Amino acid sequence: MATSRLFFITGVSSGFGRAISEAALAAGHSVAGTLRKPEERVAFEALAPGRAHGILLDVTDADAVPTTIDRIEREVGAIDVAINNAGYGHEGLIEESTIEDIKRQFDVNVFGAFSVLKAVLPHMRARRAGRIINITSMGGIITMPGLGLYHASKFALEGLSESLAKEVKNFGIYVTAVEPGSFRTDWAGRSMVRASRSIADYDALMNPLREARQSYSGKQAQSARSCDFGQVEERTLNA
Repeated sequence: MATSRLFFITGVSSGFGRAISEAALAAGHSVAGTLRKPEERVAFEALAPGRAHGILLDVTDADAVPTTIDRIEREVGAIDVAINNAGYGHEGLIEESTIEDIKRQFDVNVFGAFSVLKAVLPHMRARRAGRIINITSMGGIITMPGLGLYHASKFALEGLSESLAKEVKNFGIYVTAVEPGSFRTDWAGRSMVRASRSIADYDALMNPLREARQSYSGKQAQSARSCDFGQVEERTLNA
């Protein structure tokens, strides 16, 4: 088996975070994965006792992220791979959404990832080694109506990823952006926030879109756990 590595992955309770964690553990690696509920932590650590480390963390807590990363480095080991996976989708027309909606969308999808980057980079830079993987979305390179806030956050994460790759290319740190398409995760279900509707002019556009997204949630052809990644774009930006 290849050398065992330590993965730090945000949002491992379900979806891609859980699938990537299970794949890494199955390959003999260790995973420090973030969750927000104590009962989820117990279930996660049961996947591979001694190698699956459940970390209670809300990535929007900018003060807790660096202290958590430092503790993992000190008590668990050097983080070889950091994966920014935590995030959610906001479905809502731009005119019907609020400033609080977009702040929350960026707080999780962008600022949370930024806090992780800031926290892991000093350790990786000191070792002159590491890999950062940002789970963005096809929604970070294309757009659809009714998802403007989500697209804005994923376009921002794409920009962070591309700039970071150029900044750390001489330090042995590789940056990858992964851009999934439509998969059977909780993204269009439990993990999506849907803004209330209020402007009738948009009914003809938005009502069918919302109905379609709700109806296909959980029925997508690709599974996060058993897919051939045919609907995933993966770009290592400074290979």
